[in-house]
Amino acid sequence: MSSPLRGVVAPILTPFNPDLSIATDLFVDHARRLLRMGCAGLAPFGTTGEALSVGIAERRATLDALLAGGVEAARLIPGTGLTDLPGTAELCRDAVDRGCAGVMVLPPFYYKAVPDDGLYGYYARLIDWVGRDGLKLYLYHIPQVAGVGLPVDVVARLHADFPGIVVGIKDSSGDWANTAALFGIEGLIVYPGSELPLLDALDLGGPGCISATANLNAGGIAEVVRRFDAGDRAGAAALHGEIAAFRRLVQDYGPIPAQKGLLALTTGDDRWAMVRPPLVAQPGTVSRELAGRLKGELKVDLAALLGMAEPAASA
Repeated sequence: MSSPLRGVVAPILTPFNPDLSIATDLFVDHARRLLRMGCAGLAPFGTTGEALSVGIAERRATLDALLAGGVEAARLIPGTGLTDLPGTAELCRDAVDRGCAGVMVLPPFYYKAVPDDGLYGYYARLIDWVGRDGLKLYLYHIPQVAGVGLPVDVVARLHADFPGIVVGIKDSSGDWANTAALFGIEGLIVYPGSELPLLDALDLGGPGCISATANLNAGGIAEVVRRFDAGDRAGAAALHGEIAAFRRLVQDYGPIPAQKGLLALTTGDDRWAMVRPPLVAQPGTVSRELAGRLKGELKVDLAALLGMAEPAASA
């Protein structure tokens, strides 16, 4: 059994400079902030990190910047999935060689309606090409974005045939029936891709979740897991209602531009609002509207949430 990161793992946003190069200083600072806020780990270069808009050399350099900035490799599960085996294997080897806790690998997503044997064969060959004893592979199921998913039977087969290597999965399908079926695979580590089903996942023995909105609300999500682990399920459930409301409000605005816009507004650094095409930055007026709704409807002060200011005293 591999020991999973327990709690919330943040698929960290990737900030850009005005010339669209990666703003490494912001990236490292944000990573440190997320860990201070209570993240068990980070997943650089996931969907939320605009991974498929970031090149191989950029990923390697940015991962090195995180390590040089004091972020422990044992708390990182970088996304490494591309459409080609050589590139994916290269990124996986880099992560393993740097001591990362694991890698998160999309299925090959260009060709659609491929047979299950094709999906299985891709991962089997990938493991062979990586050629590293320390490989811990987390499958990444997000069919609504990738256009190609990972059937439960394929996941079970990979987990059985590559014990200690195919150790887990992030299920971002939003389909609880699918997530519950994955929990039925003995020994598989299952992270829902959202905090919305977090309590149900914890009840089934899951370690936590990997959630986009942990970029802003990591502390609240981490506290739900802490209360659950302390035997206070009622307290966890009460707080879970609050973090779920936060998630639903932010995701309605488009979680990547919305969160970046909120970070730009809160930190005062306009670089945070930048996204790479084909995404489009959220206008500042919309970011201010969202911040106003968070404060008015949910009583959320973003600066306090991010540990940048003391919460206002109660009236």
